Amino acid sequence: MQIAEHIAAVANEGKTLADAAQQAGLEADIDTCPGWDMRDLVRHLSEIHLWAAARVAKRTSKLWPDDISEHAESWPELAVFWPDDSELVDWYLETNANLVQALESASPADDLPTFLPAPSPLAMWARRQAHETAVHRFDAEKAAGIPSRFDPVFAADGIDELLAAFAPRKQEFPIPTTKIMHVHADDTGDHWFMTLGPDGIDTSRDERPADVTVRGAASDLYLLLWNRTEDAAVAVTGERELLDTWHGNHRVRWS
Repeated sequence: MQIAEHIAAVANEGKTLADAAQQAGLEADIDTCPGWDMRDLVRHLSEIHLWAAARVAKRTSKLWPDDISEHAESWPELAVFWPDDSELVDWYLETNANLVQALESASPADDLPTFLPAPSPLAMWARRQAHETAVHRFDAEKAAGIPSRFDPVFAADGIDELLAAFAPRKQEFPIPTTKIMHVHADDTGDHWFMTLGPDGIDTSRDERPADVTVRGAASDLYLLLWNRTEDAAVAVTGERELLDTWHGNHRVRWS
């Protein structure tokens, strides 16, 4: 996917999330994020948007602010914590629009601070924010009882970010010997081969024998690998316990 497509996704997914939040109400439980209600979800993504926009537009160097007030240093007109419930969703949309403007105003040649591999720093931020927003859009729609789906190409792009960019940052994986998990998106034809072992994770597109194969539509795999759905929507062949270990140990880390 191109940078412009990712930026468009940030805007579109944000609007859809806001609609779901309005429909469900701020007291709705987010069962895909245990312990959160819709208010927590909207606040979380608003803060993520303010942080990412500051990294892109202001070149802030801290990976994450030490105090919530630091967002106000970058966005004094937006970072008022926290708006009243009656204003929260509209405020979220303002933080989303601010992020979109920051991404659209940046260039792939800009030297921005990053934390994942990508063709350019701007490509990393646009892609990361597109999928951050999309996954949480699913969370909000699920709480509102709204069916969610993802475009296959977008979902495959998100799987690639998760498996090829995030997962290899893990320095260990709790299994005694090296195993290979094959993820196959039927509708896009994409394949990923993850080598999982005590020393961490390595992901390749090169075909190799697998200990477990997880196969299905890209949208279903996207949600499964983000621990948003059960395995029922996909086909699992081989050592299912290896997939279970992934579910229990996959964590997204910023550092």
